[in-house]
Amino acid sequence: MTVSQKITSETGPNFTIRTMRRDELAISVEWAAAEGWNPGLHDASCFYAADEGGFLIGLLDGEPMASISVVKYESAFAFLGFYIVRSGFRGRGYGRKIWQAGLERLKGCNVGLDGVVEQQGNYLKSGFKLAHRNIRYEGVANSEKRPVSMKGASMKETDDGEIVDLASVSVKEITAYDKAVFLYERSPFLRCWISSPHHYALGVMHQGALAGYGVLRPCQKGYKIGPLFADSAQFAEALFLALTAYVEPENSFYLDVPSVNKAAVTLAEKYEMKSVFETARMYTQKAPDLPLNRIFGITTFELG
Repeated sequence: MTVSQKITSETGPNFTIRTMRRDELAISVEWAAAEGWNPGLHDASCFYAADEGGFLIGLLDGEPMASISVVKYESAFAFLGFYIVRSGFRGRGYGRKIWQAGLERLKGCNVGLDGVVEQQGNYLKSGFKLAHRNIRYEGVANSEKRPVSMKGASMKETDDGEIVDLASVSVKEITAYDKAVFLYERSPFLRCWISSPHHYALGVMHQGALAGYGVLRPCQKGYKIGPLFADSAQFAEALFLALTAYVEPENSFYLDVPSVNKAAVTLAEKYEMKSVFETARMYTQKAPDLPLNRIFGITTFELG
């Protein structure tokens, strides 16, 4: 199914599933916030840019009741998220119906998800296989002096690299670097993610080439760093420190770390971040051969 095609599914006399409009994605974000998932304040625009046909809504008598995201990256890979049934209407089969509609859209794809641990058994029954855990770490910014503006921040030298505003790096180089780590093309999403006025993106240059990048964004509570991709633990730490320097004192910030990247876990613990949540990364087929040693923070639990 191409992005432009629409889903309409009459599942019963009162419950209908269809593709979301752009303005309706805010409903899923609001529900996610109510679940304590702490979405970014300006996620919806960039999420929708990833795949405008990749968000489904379930309507009961015309009222939004359930949602799921089924975003495709290229033709063979997809990621599932925003699987939510409105509180008070659970246990009536609406979730199962929208789940089936979502997977129907992704037929033939290797589908990934970051599921809450308590639902892991249900995902296993649906054909998903566990790849690894992701751990959400929470830190609190200290009161040390910070640059006045990220966009106007001076460059910071590392031992053998330089922290730069990602806007100074060519889109082609950023896209190529991101694909080498994420493995799949996501240019429309990426352009929005790194250029939004509410998202702050930094890179690390080494020997004239991009060797890592990270993005900080405001959320319902505090800030999240994601992605945090880097060729080494040293570069990841330099980016981490440069990004967290822009979090207001006493505010929280979060980093979602693949548990199998021990250097990433060490980084979080070095700066006294606390484990507060975890997910199960699962796939319907063989887990992609991700360079997990370069993934110090995943982009989002919703889109992978």
